[in-house]
Amino acid sequence: MYKEGKVVPLAAALDRGSRTPLPCLPVLLLQVRDKAALQLRQALQALFDNADDTLFEMADRAADRFDQNLYFEAMRDLRLKRKSIERGFLDIFYDTFARIGQFDPLGQQGANNKVHMERTVAVDGMVARVLSRDGFALEQLGMRLQRLLARSFDEQQNPFGPAALCGYFLDAGRNLGVGLRVKLILLKLFERYVLRDIDVLYAEANQLLAAAGVMPELQPAPRRRAEDHRLGSRRVSVSLEPDAIGADSAGHAFMQSLEGLLAPCRGRIAPRLQAVASAQPISTADLLRLLSHLQHYVPATVDDDDFDLEQQLEQLLLRVSVRSGTRRHIACADEDMINLVGLLFTCIAADRNLPQSLRALIVRLHIPLLKVALLDNSLFSRASHPVRRLLNEIAAAAIGWETGSEGLRDSLHLRVERIVQRLLNDFTEDTALFDELLEDFLAFSHDERRRNELLEQRTRDAEEGRARALQARQQVQQALNLRLRGRTLPQGVVNMLVQAWSQVLLMAWLKQGEASQAWQQALATMDTLLASIAPHQQPQALLQQVPGLLKALRDGLANVALDSAATRGFFQQLEQLHLRACEGAERPDGSDELAEVLVAEDIVLAIAEESACAPLLQRDEQGAELRQVQRLRIGTWVEMLDDDEPLRCKLVARIDSSDRLVFANRTGMKVREWNSAGLAQALRRGAARLLDDGLLFERALETVLEGLRQQQVH
Repeated sequence: MYKEGKVVPLAAALDRGSRTPLPCLPVLLLQVRDKAALQLRQALQALFDNADDTLFEMADRAADRFDQNLYFEAMRDLRLKRKSIERGFLDIFYDTFARIGQFDPLGQQGANNKVHMERTVAVDGMVARVLSRDGFALEQLGMRLQRLLARSFDEQQNPFGPAALCGYFLDAGRNLGVGLRVKLILLKLFERYVLRDIDVLYAEANQLLAAAGVMPELQPAPRRRAEDHRLGSRRVSVSLEPDAIGADSAGHAFMQSLEGLLAPCRGRIAPRLQAVASAQPISTADLLRLLSHLQHYVPATVDDDDFDLEQQLEQLLLRVSVRSGTRRHIACADEDMINLVGLLFTCIAADRNLPQSLRALIVRLHIPLLKVALLDNSLFSRASHPVRRLLNEIAAAAIGWETGSEGLRDSLHLRVERIVQRLLNDFTEDTALFDELLEDFLAFSHDERRRNELLEQRTRDAEEGRARALQARQQVQQALNLRLRGRTLPQGVVNMLVQAWSQVLLMAWLKQGEASQAWQQALATMDTLLASIAPHQQPQALLQQVPGLLKALRDGLANVALDSAATRGFFQQLEQLHLRACEGAERPDGSDELAEVLVAEDIVLAIAEESACAPLLQRDEQGAELRQVQRLRIGTWVEMLDDDEPLRCKLVARIDSSDRLVFANRTGMKVREWNSAGLAQALRRGAARLLDDGLLFERALETVLEGLRQQQVH
């Protein structure tokens, strides 16, 4: 009937590597196990192939940057760790057979999971759905396993059960390092891609065991129809993406909605052939072959007038017509797609938000993207479509590119050039190439973005520190002018207050703030000093104040870099001033070392690295440009046109206290600084313009649709 053996199949042994040898198990059970493992591996691969799209769509819909970053980091982690999770899942699956019937698969491996929400709610719900749908087949499989092993065990100990499979997945991904929300998403994907078709695994296992004589009398469970599988998939999909519809049907509906708008464009490709009533439409497959042929002749620059896609297609259609003996034209639906994609790339070619050099590279992707659109119209209905994402990611990275010292040898330019050339050389009809290039470019742009963000943060911190220093300087200047402006005072005291005590005040304000005791004490010490050098009618009161004043002055000056000889000289002069104040003596003449000076002008403290900011202009509160500047968000790109070469820079810091807008280039280094009025004036006179960093594909498509609607109106 069936045999037992200690021989592990070679494929399984190679797959499991150096795993602990299994105990004596029936060969038949090993066959059932290995066949199930193959199906589970394929289902896991489908899960990870689709997880990227799901997480990207959720990041795209995220309400805030924190959630968006969470999903993007999860995407990166999954790409890096998917192989280890797949391998870990199968390792646990194989190892479970060493203890089959001896323990609860989730009792030890998943002990920690039982206290988590995803175990008590998500997993239990998934298990319940599988049992309600495929419980009969699972029960039969359990009975056959018990007969085969000559031992009894309950449903929880069945290594093929949904609870056990969920446990393998949770344990394999335990070190993934993602949050609870991402775990729940992955569990839903596990249900969609692994548990949805688990009835096939149960049916094949039961069939294999029954054919070998293990309880053949059991009536097989009715197989679910293909429609049931699709409905099951849709139920899971709804829980992930409410109100979602199939991408293909949505793409088809989108193209149908444009038939009327695109009608005026028809007949431009090979008009002589289109007008012949007897002409037969060329199939989409043949059209794709013609486009693949033309793809290899796309010129290196868009300035080459010898290559016009419509003319090239017309020539090829004429050649096909001559060879076949039948006039051939392009089918209406295919012509609409050609016209739509053509309009899309016309917009991209004219999009001044992108640098000319990189715009020219992107435009060379016209034919590859047209082929994708003919193969898969969900390109227009699915925001996470890899082709659409690749175009958008390249455009997002390119917006800040400028011709610098490296020029076309810049790493970004070279990377985009390689992507374009790879697609022109290798893309036929397998869109998996776009997935590969997207993943590679995302890794490149992620690393570059992280470096640039670090530099931007350093620039932002430096500018915020500088702004705070400027504010402190203004406060100190105000305090000094309030006490010294217009007064006649000893030269040595004025010099000490302006050159040294101003530093004491600056440190107190910067370190502890305007409301701090240190700031107030520094001001009080300055007031006491000025009062102490005035003539006194009651010398005794002055003598009582002097020790405390001298201590406060020495303590304060000890914290600033003041020359010891200068400090000693100041205190010697102060002693003479105090003696004179006690005697009520008249002010000395100009030859005396204690001569006094009139502080006639405002005191302006020097500050290091004072930049030449844009000229201070009167605010025009009614100006549209100024209101536009005031609404600028951090991260907005601006192109400055007042230099020999256009300068593209990003707003990285807004210093409200000093009305300064700080801009950095693509690498995060500060390159320009404006105040609000100065930037508004530059916008008004055309010396600067704001760039649109929205998604390129969406931006171009919206422009095309608006243009088609306006044509229909007129």
